[in-house]
Amino acid sequence: MTETHIPQRYATNPAQIPGMTTQDLRDTYLIPDVFVPGEIRLTYTHHDRIVLGGAVPAGEVLELGGYPEIRSDYFLEHREVGIINVGGTGTVTADGEVYTLVKGACLYLGRGIRSVSFADASDETGAQFYLFSAPAHTAYPAALVSPGEGTVRELGDQLTSNRRTLNQYIHENGVKSCQIVMGVTELHPGSMWNTMPAHTHDRRTECYLYFGLPEDARVIHLMGEREETRHLVIADRQAVISPSWSLHSGVGTSAYSFIWAMAGENQAFDDMDAAPVTDLR
Repeated sequence: MTETHIPQRYATNPAQIPGMTTQDLRDTYLIPDVFVPGEIRLTYTHHDRIVLGGAVPAGEVLELGGYPEIRSDYFLEHREVGIINVGGTGTVTADGEVYTLVKGACLYLGRGIRSVSFADASDETGAQFYLFSAPAHTAYPAALVSPGEGTVRELGDQLTSNRRTLNQYIHENGVKSCQIVMGVTELHPGSMWNTMPAHTHDRRTECYLYFGLPEDARVIHLMGEREETRHLVIADRQAVISPSWSLHSGVGTSAYSFIWAMAGENQAFDDMDAAPVTDLR
């Protein structure tokens, strides 16, 4: 059943970080329950007015409605959304058009689509759809990208434990959007670091969804300013909000994958401000 209200996370600034306890940090930046069977579970962050969350049909058909927090009659009235399936094969129906998403597939839906629903595929169960939405000023066509069909970049090195394959799906040279930049990074076996050296990009907010972690594994996610870092301990299929002023990087106790998604001032993937390891405190 679709919820009628979206929990809100208010915008924060770097001066708040030194006085925060571990629980304060988790309550502010971590989204622990993204995927709940039979529900669409969303969170609204005032950082770049992003809405993120999950839809888990669990044998039902879930309808994405409007919410008081975004003052809309239907969800995509003045928004766009990127959707990546991290579970079994499922379907997304948008204004009567049915899209089948295998695990790892990405679907972009633009502003103005009135009806969106989620379901498991007829011969499979267990679809888990991750949603990342931002305000949109115009409409771009819907587009479905299968795993491995985006722009693939090989990054890092096994010697530094950060060999990884990055799949760019929604970006300036791929699927067109107003704000959203979105993709999936998969760490190779034996690699555990992502996005190291760390970086910030003052022009947009980024959110991570970590997945593919064993039940007893965790990611130590770094955040905060480079001279005042903090960390969050994150489990499988949990999400974290990284404001524009916060660096973001992490190391796992095993290999894992993560969805990265951004919205804000521009869509240039490489527009980032490096934070060399020697500058971190």
